[in-house]
Amino acid sequence: MIPVRQCLKLAPLCCQIRHGSRMFPQLKRGSFNRITDEDVNLFAGIVGQNGIKTEELDHYNTDWLNTVSGFTELVVSPKSVEEVAAVLRHCNGRRLAVVPQGGNTGLVGGSNPVFDEIVLSLERLNNISHIDPYAGIVECEAGVILQNLSDKVGEHGYTVPLDLGARGSCFIGGNLATHAGGLRVVRYGQLRGSVLGMRVVLPDGQILDGRSNMRKDNTGYDIKQLFIGSEGTLGVITDVSLLLPQTPVSVNMALFGCDSFDDVIKCYRLSRQCLGEIVSACEFMDSLCMTSVNDILGLASPLEDSHPFYYLVETSGMNMDHDMEKLETCIEKVFESGCATDGVMAASKDQARHMMSLRENIAPALKAVGFNYKYDVSLPIQHMYSLVEKIRNKMRKTEGAFSVGYGHLGDNNLHLNIITPQYCTQALSLIEPFVYEEVSRLKGSISAEHGMGLKKANYLRYSKDPSMIAMMRSLKDVFDPNGIMNPYKLLPWND
Repeated sequence: MIPVRQCLKLAPLCCQIRHGSRMFPQLKRGSFNRITDEDVNLFAGIVGQNGIKTEELDHYNTDWLNTVSGFTELVVSPKSVEEVAAVLRHCNGRRLAVVPQGGNTGLVGGSNPVFDEIVLSLERLNNISHIDPYAGIVECEAGVILQNLSDKVGEHGYTVPLDLGARGSCFIGGNLATHAGGLRVVRYGQLRGSVLGMRVVLPDGQILDGRSNMRKDNTGYDIKQLFIGSEGTLGVITDVSLLLPQTPVSVNMALFGCDSFDDVIKCYRLSRQCLGEIVSACEFMDSLCMTSVNDILGLASPLEDSHPFYYLVETSGMNMDHDMEKLETCIEKVFESGCATDGVMAASKDQARHMMSLRENIAPALKAVGFNYKYDVSLPIQHMYSLVEKIRNKMRKTEGAFSVGYGHLGDNNLHLNIITPQYCTQALSLIEPFVYEEVSRLKGSISAEHGMGLKKANYLRYSKDPSMIAMMRSLKDVFDPNGIMNPYKLLPWND
């Protein structure tokens, strides 16, 4: 293991892109047809020439981490649900494989082609149709960038019940398709609970119009829930209605330095007891995470000394005096308990944003150092960091490798990252399936919020019973009998 500071010298090696079919050499292209000039001309007639791209496609082919890439030769960008339906209808009839793509910020290779699949980009489906200022409901298309949606509803005193580091480039449709979690699940719950209605296009071009603005609708099967978290394997989400919480008037933040992960858990427990309903984020990171954002991105810690662990708690409420009093009481109890040796409370909005930026910029910092093996898992809180320690022990003889742990304490979500100077099959063999076996043994989930994508598809059995996987395959066959929608993703392909 080497210090993060030394890893900076290895940064030029980190851009080794692995084509999906090369990363998994046993994966073979499905029996899909290849696009022809006639197909391209037909798509141009549907979406217009501005909706067709055949050159400079690296952005669509390659994932954000620069770890997975495909070979698409065509990107189609519809501008309406009818255009989406017409494109899919033709693809289904011709058996042309399709990859729906939003902002392409995923971390498991779910939104990129593996071979030459057509990329169906939702970037032009970007209208915010309606905001109901009385009911707190927004209707929008799937290609709206999360930050833009948040800014727009903010003008009416509301906020989106989802926030994550990729907010400036991810699409709300992709957030739904992957069932993204983010920083504030502890406050607002999972995103699916805020979805009132949805419109989806099936692979055969049929439009399922389940749009609704009603909070209560007990009229049978809740079909929209099947598409949330389906990763584009069943159909394409084109429109959504979301219930919005009020924008908090008071936002406060505190950062603590802790000597052990057990102390982090104690801080978390105390903060939940003291702060109750105003808690909006409970995050932790280890010392290597803090060193990474300090050294690589130049973001300074507000704490004078370094610590083995850091715990960040955010509160959001409607009464500044009330919230500040509760947070100050919480800080006093944390120090009285001895579970933190240092801490600071943000004195301004800028300081609060800086504290959160330390947590949000861990992924970009690690990306700059080397090849990232990312694992997003759910575990019982008392076992979250033990997985990091076990991986460090397994990787101790791998030159240039180091491992970090951070994540969302409020929903038991660990982000385990192992970094090597460049992609290494030997390193991967030490990590997988060990990580998944440990998570399964502890009855956790191998994907807390990133989805399965290409990278995790073959490991689904570690979180799902065979009967559940069989049912998922049955649903796939019902909605997509030709298998054209996002092939090689989510469901195991090595059976």
